[in-house]
Amino acid sequence: MSAHQVGRIAALWRYPVKSMAGEALESADVSWHGLAGDRRWAFVRPGLERSNFPWLTIRERPEMSLHRPAFVETERPDASRTVVRTPSGESYDVVDPALAAMLGEGVRVIKQNRGVFDALPLSLISTASIGTLDVRRFRPNLVVEAPGAFPEDGWVGRTLSIGGLRMRADKRDPRCVLVNVDPDTTERDASILRWIAQERDTCLGVYGSTVSPGVVAVGDPVLLED
Repeated sequence: MSAHQVGRIAALWRYPVKSMAGEALESADVSWHGLAGDRRWAFVRPGLERSNFPWLTIRERPEMSLHRPAFVETERPDASRTVVRTPSGESYDVVDPALAAMLGEGVRVIKQNRGVFDALPLSLISTASIGTLDVRRFRPNLVVEAPGAFPEDGWVGRTLSIGGLRMRADKRDPRCVLVNVDPDTTERDASILRWIAQERDTCLGVYGSTVSPGVVAVGDPVLLED
């Protein structure tokens, strides 16, 4: 198998709780279900449990982006836990009913061992595509430093080798109003999604899936298989 380098990993992000802040990582173990600990928890809106999209997100509660979860790994995976630090500085286990109550009446938390993903378990975006925008608006797992304009578009349908991981870039990532929310202030800037819609057919970055599980780290070269 031959491959050529198209970039390097500039950053890695994990989101232990769907729609809450991400954790910046130096390395990550990637399985068939994405990064270890990524999006394993999500909060559900009351009365919508059986709907196609029951999740409570930044769209409804922008302040969720100010909650900072940490995935606490242990030697026993079943003993790992997720702790959430609130904007006021208090820390709660993600399953603490008090945390759900802060997010709204009737809100509850659920766990999915395979992850609560909108589409696919991996998301990737290039620094070239982000430009001067804050990468946290786009909630990627892998941030790739690569030359050219929107280079990841050319990787769709192909396989990338990154450290011990092989992943397929399956499709472009359609964006929604979440990108408008400033991750520090929760203020909204509608011009961001408007630009993506007008110039990029509402897509920025790509979704992907695991071809061969493995460990990936910041600084790893990104190889495009021929």
